[in-house]
Order: sequence, then C-alpha cells, then structure tokens
Amino acid sequence: MIAAAIPVFGLHIGASGVSTLPDRLPSKQGYLALQRDFPGGDVNPVRIVVPETSPRVLAALRRTATVLAVDPRFGPGTIEISPDRQVAMLTVPVKGDAVGKRAVAAVRDLRKRILPLAFAPSPVKPLVGGKTAENVDYFDAVSSPAPYVLAFVLGLTLILLTVVFRSIVIAAKAILLNLLSVGAAYGLLVLVFLHGYAADFFGFQRVYAIDAWVPLFLFSVLFGLSMDYQVFLLSRIRERYDQTGDTTDAVIHGVASTARIITGAALIIVAVFAGFARGDLVMFQQMGFGVAVALLLDATIIRSVVLPSAMQLLGRWNWYLPRWLDWVPRVNVEGPAGESAPAPR
Repeated sequence: MIAAAIPVFGLHIGASGVSTLPDRLPSKQGYLALQRDFPGGDVNPVRIVVPETSPRVLAALRRTATVLAVDPRFGPGTIEISPDRQVAMLTVPVKGDAVGKRAVAAVRDLRKRILPLAFAPSPVKPLVGGKTAENVDYFDAVSSPAPYVLAFVLGLTLILLTVVFRSIVIAAKAILLNLLSVGAAYGLLVLVFLHGYAADFFGFQRVYAIDAWVPLFLFSVLFGLSMDYQVFLLSRIRERYDQTGDTTDAVIHGVASTARIITGAALIIVAVFAGFARGDLVMFQQMGFGVAVALLLDATIIRSVVLPSAMQLLGRWNWYLPRWLDWVPRVNVEGPAGESAPAPR
C-alpha cells in the first residue's frame, strides 16, 4: 500500500482538455488537426481586457502586444476598442493546447509579471480571459480550499473517534489507514493515467494531468466509505474487548463477524464505479478507477490484514487515553445492550 502511494508525489493536477475525449471522435481529430496544421494558437486565444481607453492605457496595451509578439509562448495580437470607447481588448494567441502545462504557465506569467510591468505605474488592472485563463481560475478555485477541507475533516474525525472509542490511538490509526487508502488511489492514478502503466490493459488514455476535481472527489468518497467500514469493524472489536478484556480475541471476533459484510458492501461500490471506469471520458475513467481500486484494497488488505495486525502488535496500547482526556464522555454508538425499538402502533 505504501509502495502504491509513493507515486502521489508526481501528481499533476489540471484540466485534461481535449485529451479527455476518445481518439476516435471526429471533433477531437479535427481539433488536433487544427493544432497541428495551424499552430499559431488562434483556436483558444487569450483576451486582455482593460476598462479604460486613455492614451496611457492604450500605450501600455501596445507595449504588452509588442512583448507578447516576440514571446515564443504567444503570438502577434490585435487591439480592439468598444464602440463607446470605454473598453479596450487585446486578443493574443497562446500556442499549444489551451489547457496544457505550457499554456497555463504562460497565462500565470502574463498575469503576475508581464502585465504588471507593462501597466506600471498605472492603477488600471487589466483582466485576462479566455479558455486557458478560465481553467487557471477553475483550478485555483478547486485547489485553494483543499488544505482547509482536509484539516477540518481530519480534525473532526479525530475528535469523534476519540469520543466514541475512548482511545486516541484507535482514532489516529483509523485516520492514518484511511489516508493510506486515499494515497494508494492517488498513486495508482498517477501510474496508470500519467505514466501509462497498464493503461492499454485497462483501455484507458494516457493524459498529462489529473482533472482538478477528481482528487477532492476521491478524498471525500473514499474517506467517508473507508471510515464507515472501519467504524463498523472497530465497534465489533471494542464491544468484544469490553466483554473479555482480551485484544487478540476481540480482533479475531471483530474481523470474523464483519469480513463478509464489509467485503460485500465494498464489492457493490466497486462494481458501480467500475462501470464509470469503462466509459469513454478520461475524467470518469479516473474517478471510477480511483474509487474502485482503492475500495478493493481497503476492504481486503487494510481491513483484513493491516488493521488487525496493527491492533495485535499494539495490544493494550490500542485503548490508550491520556489522563487529561478522562473527561471525555462514554458514548455507546450501538445503544444499551438488549435495547429494542418500540413496537409500532
């Protein structure tokens, strides 16, 4: 599992663009022909809009056009002024795939370095639009809140599991194992879709980026489902441990009583997402493959081997709770023993 997660460090997030479509589609073939035979970048140009047409602003816009005309990432541009002379626009072709690494880096450089230098010291702020700029903004909007989402989910999970199982070790171990499942999914995505390992075997297309929404989606789905299976298993183990005080017996009982249910539930989800993986669009292939493989590994290796082995090695340390957390209330997620639902009236 750790080996499968290592390639995650090579994860490149972006937008697949036209590469997300199957090669057999005429629309993709036509687009690629345009890029091959007319590589000037006119298919998806960058548009620089300025809400002012003063001589100083127009001079800055012309300086920008001159700089971009000799930049190998762009090409010669054209300046237009609105009929009411309130807005000026510079249209510049960006070479290569509009959502490729080179185009994205070029637009970021345009926004952060080229335009500020060209318009300084004017207070006017030029706006950059177009297909590439839209993808840059989309990527930033998806990725910027990700660390906060991750911190919130992990922190809340740690608190809730500590309260439910009265063990900070169990809570931390559950989070680490879930992150291992998610990391393995990310790593396998990198191996298959970015590096092309076994891509032909599965019938997938190799691309240069994982769609920006896929990692966040995978984290949400996999962390939720994996934690659900883990809480189910740990509840049985804790229940048995409270009865016998024997960790080994509790682990054996917990695994034996939940293995079929957890594996069966996971296989249902695997079958559903495997259907997505057999689709034509690469983004859905990434989603389906990531969820299916991660849940298969989670329900077999993690729940059946890694978790029981870790609990067996830790022994009584599994149930460690620091003294300063003795105030944590005792919560029984199953309800009192023998409790039954009221009879319907």
